[in-house]
Amino acid sequence: MCGGRIVDNKNLDNKKVAATARGSEREYGIGYKLIGKNYVTPDLYAKVTGQAKYAEDFRAEGMLFCKLLLSPMPHARVKRIHTNAALAMPGVKAILTADDLPAPADTLTDNGTVIKASKWGERGLTNEPVYQGEPILAVAAVDELTAAEAIEKIELDLEPLPFVTDPLDTLRPGGPNPRTDGNVWVRPSGQNAGPPVVTELKWTKADFAELNNGRLPMGKAPDEWNYGDLESGFKNAALVLDETFVTPDTSHQTLETRSALAYWQNGRVYLHTGTQSTAQTLPAIARWLNISPDKVVFISEYTGGGFGSKITGGVSMIIPALLAKKTNAPVMMRISREEETFIGRARPSFQGRMKVGFSKEGRITALDMFVICDNGPYDAVGDAPSSGRIVSLLYQPQAMRWRGVTVLTNTPPRSAQSSPGGLQGIVIIEPIIAKAARRLGVDQVLIRRINCPEGKAPFGPAVQGKRGYATSAFLKEALDRGAERFQWSERVARTPKRIGTKVRGVGVSLSCYVGGTIGFDGLLVITPEGRVIFQSGIGNLGTESVIDVHRAGAEVLGVPWEKCEVVWGNTSKNLPFTCVSGGSQTTHAMTRAAHAAAMEAKKKLQEIAAKKLGGKPEQYEVGNERVFSKSGANMTLAQAAKYAIQLGGIYDGHEAPADVHKLTQASVAALAGQGLVAAAKDNYPRDGSTFSYVASFAEVEVDVETGKYYIVDFLASADVGTVIHPRALGGQVLGRSTLGIGHAIGQKWVFDPHYGQMVSKRFYQNKPPTILDVPVDMQWTALDIPDPETPVGARGVGEPPVAGGCASILNALSDALGDEIFQRAPVNADTILTSLEAGRPMQHPLMAHI
Repeated sequence: MCGGRIVDNKNLDNKKVAATARGSEREYGIGYKLIGKNYVTPDLYAKVTGQAKYAEDFRAEGMLFCKLLLSPMPHARVKRIHTNAALAMPGVKAILTADDLPAPADTLTDNGTVIKASKWGERGLTNEPVYQGEPILAVAAVDELTAAEAIEKIELDLEPLPFVTDPLDTLRPGGPNPRTDGNVWVRPSGQNAGPPVVTELKWTKADFAELNNGRLPMGKAPDEWNYGDLESGFKNAALVLDETFVTPDTSHQTLETRSALAYWQNGRVYLHTGTQSTAQTLPAIARWLNISPDKVVFISEYTGGGFGSKITGGVSMIIPALLAKKTNAPVMMRISREEETFIGRARPSFQGRMKVGFSKEGRITALDMFVICDNGPYDAVGDAPSSGRIVSLLYQPQAMRWRGVTVLTNTPPRSAQSSPGGLQGIVIIEPIIAKAARRLGVDQVLIRRINCPEGKAPFGPAVQGKRGYATSAFLKEALDRGAERFQWSERVARTPKRIGTKVRGVGVSLSCYVGGTIGFDGLLVITPEGRVIFQSGIGNLGTESVIDVHRAGAEVLGVPWEKCEVVWGNTSKNLPFTCVSGGSQTTHAMTRAAHAAAMEAKKKLQEIAAKKLGGKPEQYEVGNERVFSKSGANMTLAQAAKYAIQLGGIYDGHEAPADVHKLTQASVAALAGQGLVAAAKDNYPRDGSTFSYVASFAEVEVDVETGKYYIVDFLASADVGTVIHPRALGGQVLGRSTLGIGHAIGQKWVFDPHYGQMVSKRFYQNKPPTILDVPVDMQWTALDIPDPETPVGARGVGEPPVAGGCASILNALSDALGDEIFQRAPVNADTILTSLEAGRPMQHPLMAHI
């Protein structure tokens, strides 16, 4: 023994395993000069030297600071606010309440459709707080101490209202409602159905009878779909399992909180804060402030993490903006870690139940899936419906029914968190598959290989008689490569599994999520100096896609990367219409857009050369910083850019393509005359929906005397299409796996159900995983097989590793300890000890937030 871990094992050479897993540095991007190659991103030195400026780093002359007064109750109505004492304090400049907020604006889509503002949406400040910690008002003062002291002098008269922290409580007959209008979100049916609405749903006493047996009650579900013959699938199954499982609520816990600085100049508001999309946050700000988008300048060069919580920033940023307007001074709002826990978003928990039928070989013949999603109090999240689609794709059940209920509660707001719905659905089904493999005597890798998708795999329900399908899936190849690199067979065959109080287990999990969208714009300028400037509306939240995707454009043009620049992080710098960095869209969507813009630039270069040098455009090629023909006629990119300015019109930006977004058209107009300006919409065809996939492998070691366990080894094998930037890809695969691991080993919310108060407000109460929680040498690999439905072949990767990180750990624990230890995640030491002693799971099977 060494350090409490097993190190001596005759059947497995751990040094050999590590060497095999690590291997030599693999070469990606064969045939490319830039794609698939590692490089130093232009923002790296700024980050490591502290020159990178985040929102809290900015200062402005005469800047004020604001603090928030948060609701002490989970649901209440503000009857009166006493502010006289606070306003009388020296240094206090203004107080902002919900009455000062503009009415939320309707949304006008690109095709002219008006989407009415939701009356149930979050507004930044409120007179009816619907969770403890919701901001009621804000104070602006000369410094934070004065603002905080002013908050203490404000008195609130609050009328307590009924509250709910557990979704099951509000579904009971006569249960309290979290909102005055109801307790569930319902999506209207029909082809032209409107947005979701809040209504009331109560189950019967008979529905709740299953709760006495530790099983999730399954009453009426507003959302439902099915395909195949479910009854026949169960009837012909060799094994049927009916299991209940609970997944945790987990805060996004970004290292940078949603602090913001705002000021007004010449009728325009300037806002600094973190975001996952620079371009698409601008219209969101305009909508929240109910002003024209051209009156907004949004600056976000660096963002300290998002994971879905900052897809278009957060509505709280309007607070310093409105205070700045009220005081005629810049206002900084610095958000504390506790405040971030309340307003910073979280993944919704699921209370889920699955009945799954298996053939004797392990093929899933039927799957009946029921989930309750804890939505929090505001806008409907899409986790519940997403869970069904992802499970249907990833495990290809021959027949399936999905039912879901999205329930409101008086707990902090939820939003998409990496693999929204996908993680929850996978974490519910994976332990069932692991249990089935043991019951059927089938290898854990083999049972997943039998069920996993390949090619244009179908998923979800039929729409107008036809099911959707993936653009491609090479998950079997990823599973095979991962099993080989992880030495799965050798680990399974190792004996003994237990030495003293230490027992080891191995686990494997499949995982997938959406891997990209289409239809966005690329924009670049070739300057008279021969440089290529890529305009990027992507948020810079640490994934490096803000830079990486444009290497696809440089590859098309044959331009050395040293001659390229990327402009990002400031909407006044003429950015194009760009996807949000959520749902693993960016790499896929924006390599397509960058490729389209580069192809447009290439076409213009050929036309310019033909006009200047003679001949036909198709006789010219572009590369090595020149436009040239076989006859020897040629010109440099710099010369072509100068001639583009002389030609004007479509060549230098005075005319923009008609099909690009109005934001891109405005940027093209602003860049006109600066060189050859090329803008293009991604109009490339795509047959199917894009997904990415990961197979995850883990080994754990559990001390059955203390309940403490360690993750000994971990490997993730990814099918994400063409690899664009290997180091960034590895960071995403292992980083997002670690996010998932946190769900397995400790991250969760805890509430006092009597008072509706959150207990887990800080990092030490809801600890994200650290370097001490993961193996010293985590490994990843990628297939590098191009997706056939996109020109560069790349897909996104942010979401897919997350569920695999969680479920592989859970499956390794059940391999070590047995199937009757836990029915919920995370799994803590006390759960292991009490359940081992009792011989059954000892945590409450369904209670939320424990």
